[in-house]
Amino acid sequence: MKLISMSGKKKALGKAFPYLLCLPAIILFTLFIIVPFIAGFRISFYSWDGFSKPNFVGFRNFFNVFKDALFWNAMKHTFIYAVFVTVFKNVLAFMLAWVLVRKNVKGVVAFRTMLYLPVTLSYVVIGVLWSWLYSPTFGVLRFCNWLGNPSIALYSVAIVDVWKWLGYHMVLYIAGLLAINKDFYEAARLDGAGWWTVLFKITIPQLNATIVVNVLMSLAGAFASNYDIVKIMTGGGPVNSTEVSLTYIVKTAFTYSKLGRANAMSILLFAFVFVFGFFQLRIMSRDENYEN
Repeated sequence: MKLISMSGKKKALGKAFPYLLCLPAIILFTLFIIVPFIAGFRISFYSWDGFSKPNFVGFRNFFNVFKDALFWNAMKHTFIYAVFVTVFKNVLAFMLAWVLVRKNVKGVVAFRTMLYLPVTLSYVVIGVLWSWLYSPTFGVLRFCNWLGNPSIALYSVAIVDVWKWLGYHMVLYIAGLLAINKDFYEAARLDGAGWWTVLFKITIPQLNATIVVNVLMSLAGAFASNYDIVKIMTGGGPVNSTEVSLTYIVKTAFTYSKLGRANAMSILLFAFVFVFGFFQLRIMSRDENYEN
């Protein structure tokens, strides 16, 4: 009986061991993500400046946000920024990966290292560096007022974001390309298929999972992690042309002292990103073999 009891305990411990390993991450995620999110959702129903006693106002903050033209203008900028960044990150990263997996490329390790290096730098360092490069007085790229022209300032900041994360997405595409069975390419070569056919009939379909991950990460990062780079490089200017949702939310909370309304904006932004990401994931990960 004792041996049976010990064996049962070992089996139970073996089943619980993976969950115990995940427990520290779950605790940290709960403390720093779930709990603040719930607190922010609660504050969105109050009028609060951060110091005085909160005053319950129900859905008034949400109604005020829906009528806030500046917020929706910032959301439009966020959407444009996210689409621009996602498209160029993935197209350029895939093209670089396609070139660098070729065996006849000299110095491929050095190229990969140089392209990945910006990923290790902080947004503050990169923002200051590119602000100098863009400077109309002493910058290397001073032939154009990149950050002072309202029509191109948002795209100028987005280019910096693309440059920073290009190496990261390139590495993911390289891993996906190296995992493709070479027999597919050999069969295509024997059938006389051109590189265009190989690209769209073999490579891209086989990279579907990698593309889904890269696009989803690009969109999520562009929507929810663009505060630092915009704040450092333009602060939302000129004339609010680079004002994105995160910079406007922070400004509403700490400049205008409207924490309830700022949290309502955050909830709406979260809902938008969640719905957008959900449908994007469903559409891109759909298996066409099961649809036919």
